[in-house]
Amino acid sequence: MPRDYLRKILTARVYDVANETQLDAAPGISQRIGNRVLLKREDLQPVFSFKLRGAYNKMAHCTPEQLERGVIAASAGNHAQGVALGAARLGCKAVIVMPTTTPQVKVDAVRAHGGKSVQIVLHGTSYSDAALHASELEKQHGYTFIHPFDDPYVIAGQGTVAMEILRQHQAPIHAVFVAIGGGGLISGVAAYIKQVRPDIKVIGVQTVDSDAMTRSVKAGKRVTLADVGLFSDGTAVKLVGKETFRLCRELVDDYVLCDTDEVCAAIKDVFMDTRSVVEPAGALALAGLKKYAKAHGLKDETLVAIACGANMNFARLRFVAERTEIGEAREALFAVSIPEERGSFKRFCELVGTRSVTEFNYRISDEKTAHVFVGMSTANAGENEKIAANFAKHGYATVDLSHDEMAADHIRHMVGGKSALAAGELIYSFVFPERPGALMNFLTSMAPGWNISMFHYRNQGADYSRVLVGLQVPKGERKAFKAFLAGLGYPYSDETENPAYRLFLG
Repeated sequence: MPRDYLRKILTARVYDVANETQLDAAPGISQRIGNRVLLKREDLQPVFSFKLRGAYNKMAHCTPEQLERGVIAASAGNHAQGVALGAARLGCKAVIVMPTTTPQVKVDAVRAHGGKSVQIVLHGTSYSDAALHASELEKQHGYTFIHPFDDPYVIAGQGTVAMEILRQHQAPIHAVFVAIGGGGLISGVAAYIKQVRPDIKVIGVQTVDSDAMTRSVKAGKRVTLADVGLFSDGTAVKLVGKETFRLCRELVDDYVLCDTDEVCAAIKDVFMDTRSVVEPAGALALAGLKKYAKAHGLKDETLVAIACGANMNFARLRFVAERTEIGEAREALFAVSIPEERGSFKRFCELVGTRSVTEFNYRISDEKTAHVFVGMSTANAGENEKIAANFAKHGYATVDLSHDEMAADHIRHMVGGKSALAAGELIYSFVFPERPGALMNFLTSMAPGWNISMFHYRNQGADYSRVLVGLQVPKGERKAFKAFLAGLGYPYSDETENPAYRLFLG
């Protein structure tokens, strides 16, 4: 019962190793969505995640005999770090089974926190796979299993997050948003809030491809997912716990599902307000908060998002940065067909006008029609439809690719190839200043008889952009071309003999 959990939470032994984390205002995102947004900074724990609370609370309540046999846990990384640190603190052996898909930063962190106390076993591709293997090892060796979410002491340890939130902010709170994997954190949070401040809504947030709890609550029974998405690896759970399902079904007010782009946008939001980089699971609650506030038309309400972890694999940041603009409706992607004739490229750019272009890819391929892949900055959702309509109005057939996964992930990097129509082209790389008019200055400075056979531009977020251009210049005009380069004023380099160009495009 929730009342039993209230007692367990109030007496939880978490502060031997965990910190009371701050509840920070997020002024940037608050202003943008018209609500007071607060971030519970669990990303600032010693293991950069809330998981330390539940893991240690469970281990601290084990008998000396149980600790003597050693403990075992299955985890995608954050719970593993909590168990490792707990084992080092309590002086017992810990075996940690982790999915093979776990980011290396988390594997390394487990070793660092546990030292000689920890043995790491990599098995399976999800938490559920790792948990089954951990169960087998538990039976073989008599280890004490430390469940990452489906245990009353673990749930109570996580519930101390809610205890701190209500102590730190005693004014009205409309809702607290919590990421859900197996359900341990939201179960503890809901158990405390619904006993102490039942007027506060508790909203669960999951990714669209790892929504086991949402499906289970709708079905009235636990549902096992055949597969889970791994972008938010900290919430990639195929089957939620029995106890967490019971508590969520009874206490959680609502659920929100977010896609990868929305999570990436929330990672950026956290960074802009805190200068901290949270992992996908750590930004999931904020992504859900933004989506829920918009869907329900909330204004001037106090909303809390638990930033539950910051164990981000650094190599993933490139992907996050690229997908952020789409997730926040700040970038639209289009495939535009234009006549393959001299001057058409310039006319299309004139139609784009002063709007900020994030990407421009073109490769000559057909004698009559050219297909251009273009990305453009947008101010709000729905603007991409207006842009596409304007292109069509001026005779340019346009396909809106803003929400096309394959286009965002792959096609934008693969536009081009070898073309018989590109014979004799010169390849030059330029550094364009990132300011309105830079592209038009380039195009208007060209002689009208020169043909652009390739154009690749990407805004890298700096005050300049690197551009690769293919130009077909008649041999008799090469002197004029040299004068054009000298008068342009942009740094450039001749790449015509570049081996990468020769192999893939020449």
